[in-house]
Amino acid sequence: MKGIILAAGKGTRLYPATTPICKPLVTVYDKPLIYYPLSLLLMAGIKDILIITPPDDTEPFARCFGEGSALGIHITYKEQKVQCGIADAFRIGKDFIGNDSVCLALADNIFYHKDFATLLQQARSDETGAAVFGYYVDNPQAFGVVEFDASGKAISIEEKPAHPKSNYIIPGLYFYDNQVIAIAENLQPSARGELEITDVNIEYLQKGQLRVVPMGKDVQWLDAGSSDSLLDASNIIKEIQNTTGHYVGCIEEEAYKQGYISKEDVHAIGQDHNKTNYGQYLLSL
Repeated sequence: MKGIILAAGKGTRLYPATTPICKPLVTVYDKPLIYYPLSLLLMAGIKDILIITPPDDTEPFARCFGEGSALGIHITYKEQKVQCGIADAFRIGKDFIGNDSVCLALADNIFYHKDFATLLQQARSDETGAAVFGYYVDNPQAFGVVEFDASGKAISIEEKPAHPKSNYIIPGLYFYDNQVIAIAENLQPSARGELEITDVNIEYLQKGQLRVVPMGKDVQWLDAGSSDSLLDASNIIKEIQNTTGHYVGCIEEEAYKQGYISKEDVHAIGQDHNKTNYGQYLLSL
């Protein structure tokens, strides 16, 4: 399975914080926002990753990760020249995906659960079709709502329904088989001129191939799209790390757990940054 992080957002709602850098590189507590989705892909056992960046903004991402060798993985970069929707990621990443399945992570979504790796394995367990997560909210009217049966098979998807059929919405982490390339290439832009990820999910639903993995209420899902949500996310990450002693979004730790790098590699990175809490955490692993 390949992994794609759609990190092409300029972050206009975060102005002026995103004047010098794009949104995925804005700091959430103690690390760049993009660390969080990257850590999830590593947690899912994915080591071949494409990062889609804004036009002319690849260089700062490459400064962060290079080709991924420090994490024992392979990272490539492509630019989204014009923002035209989430599903455009599969058109941009067509050659990268090749004949594989793919996990798409949005760069401004943060997830945390002490056993999130189990949820990820559930999502990627099927070789055919698609799997999305269902996140419980009290106000689903403001989101894309998914209805599913006891086995997890999706029944319906509605965008911002006045009378939702469920309290579960679909956050920004998706697993697809190779059909997604053809589906994305055949999409027509929506009324707002974008290639909608909801239309991709509906296509799988109509094929009877869309599965929902429900998240419990103890899963944290954080959106960093506005200044207030960015601050809230930073405070929550700080609280989790201080309370549990576990760093959220630590890419070196996830790479080590997967066997991509050694304990000595982790400690060497920690030693390079031993004056920071992050570096001290790596040295403690």
